[in-house]
Amino acid sequence: MDGPAEPLQSLRAPGKEEPREPFINDAGVPSHCRLSLQCSILLTLDTSIMPFPSTEQQLGPAPLSPATVCLLLSLTILIPWAATGSTLNCHVTCICASNIVSCSKMNLTTVPTNLPKYMAVLDLSYNSITRLRAEWTTIKLEQLHNLLLSHNGLTFISSEAFVYVTCLHYLDLSSNALQLLDEFIFEPLGQLEVLLLYNNHISQIDRSAFTGLNSLQKLYLSQNQVSRFPLELVKEKTRLEKLSLLDVSSNRIKVLPIQELKTLPAWIKNGLYIHNNPLTCSCDLYSLLAHWHLRRLTSAIDFKDDYTCILPGPQKTMARVFDLHGDHMNCSTVKEADEEAYLGQTLVLSCDTRHRDMLKTWVRPGNVVVSLDSNQSAVVLPDGSLQIRPVRPEDSGTYTCFAVSQTLNETVYVSVKVHNFTLGSSHEPMNTAYTTLVGCLASIVLVLVYLYLTPCRCFCCPNRSQANGHHEDSIHSSVLSTTPTHGELCNRAGLARHVAFIDPKELQGQNGKVSANTEECQEPDVQRGRRQRKKSDTESISSICSDTPIVV
Repeated sequence: MDGPAEPLQSLRAPGKEEPREPFINDAGVPSHCRLSLQCSILLTLDTSIMPFPSTEQQLGPAPLSPATVCLLLSLTILIPWAATGSTLNCHVTCICASNIVSCSKMNLTTVPTNLPKYMAVLDLSYNSITRLRAEWTTIKLEQLHNLLLSHNGLTFISSEAFVYVTCLHYLDLSSNALQLLDEFIFEPLGQLEVLLLYNNHISQIDRSAFTGLNSLQKLYLSQNQVSRFPLELVKEKTRLEKLSLLDVSSNRIKVLPIQELKTLPAWIKNGLYIHNNPLTCSCDLYSLLAHWHLRRLTSAIDFKDDYTCILPGPQKTMARVFDLHGDHMNCSTVKEADEEAYLGQTLVLSCDTRHRDMLKTWVRPGNVVVSLDSNQSAVVLPDGSLQIRPVRPEDSGTYTCFAVSQTLNETVYVSVKVHNFTLGSSHEPMNTAYTTLVGCLASIVLVLVYLYLTPCRCFCCPNRSQANGHHEDSIHSSVLSTTPTHGELCNRAGLARHVAFIDPKELQGQNGKVSANTEECQEPDVQRGRRQRKKSDTESISSICSDTPIVV
């Protein structure tokens, strides 16, 4: 044990303490290094493990200098201190390149302090920063545009975490352990353009979580546990105006607001990714996605095979959405529908392109270009739509919209079919329906009146017995008639006919003839309340025995 003690005694004079050497590292470590028992152990290290530079070959163990001992101690003690979130050190804990600070894969548990104000990119990915508190920075970082916090196991983000970084354009919070997004959590980030939240455990999203993101263009929410489609982000009046990509694929969404999604502009549907969700199969779902595919939208073309759904039934069979028109559900094939119009109407044709902010030019049937300052019936509106007013029969045909931007070109075809008649005012269909209903009710009332409230027939009249008696008299007297046509005439009319002989005294002033009565085939006591018999024709009452009329 005498050997190892000699080098230690050579470091200090008897009775006098050796001055401490300043430490060369400034990463938050004490500025002096004190020798301890560990130093005495390290002094005996073999030169084969830690060679000490010298000009001569030394045999056996070689003593270590105090600077070497302090350097070894810094490797075992000082680096863990820096990994716990000490002052930023661009030589040990982070890499600084101009305005980029990269502290990735440094086993950090907190964000380093004293971050430079000129910093534009801060990479803290692949660490162990589980909570992003409000005080992670206490100064405004107005130059910071990109903040990367992926693969940290983040479980909590303070509602005031982004108060001092309001100029962020790119925020990466992907591949963490976030479970919910509180209200107004991203409100200070009014200039944020890209937000990455994929591969988390997010199941709850407050409807106001993305309020204030007026510049957001791309939002990635895939590979989470979201069960409700965030319609408020894309529908009119509540959507983020600049949002052109919304990825909610690989979540737990079972039902989609299909009717609302159909009305969205093509430039939103082009970047709406909803594949790999446990959707319920239906023909409406097939019609929606088939129309997207027919329009060549990117979200339907690139992931066509990943659109699956669950068939109704206890088996929960999985099927591809684009196969529902076959044996699974026999849905109708989707085709582009024509625009229909009527004479005199105002028709507006939309150039629904897959990208926004494009210069649009319309061409009418017959390759007639519509100019912007046209005074004709077709006029290009400020939003690029084509207005036709009034619609005429010759306006039928296919209209072409050429959309051009700095990097893209697109052509949209719209077919128009004009009906050769005018369409009435909006209240006319209601009047027609009302008139039809009233007519039906009136017809029903008339039928009921005819069936149950008809006048009393002859067989139920109180004077039917007298009529029967008169009928019998007429039978007896009819044998005296020389004209057999009375019965036939009465049978045609459906009433009983009678032949009567009246007193010649009543025929005075008639020159020996009976005056004719035009009302034949009428029953007695029916007309005018009289009980007299009617006079019959003079030529029908001649007797076969005498020329004198017979009085009954």
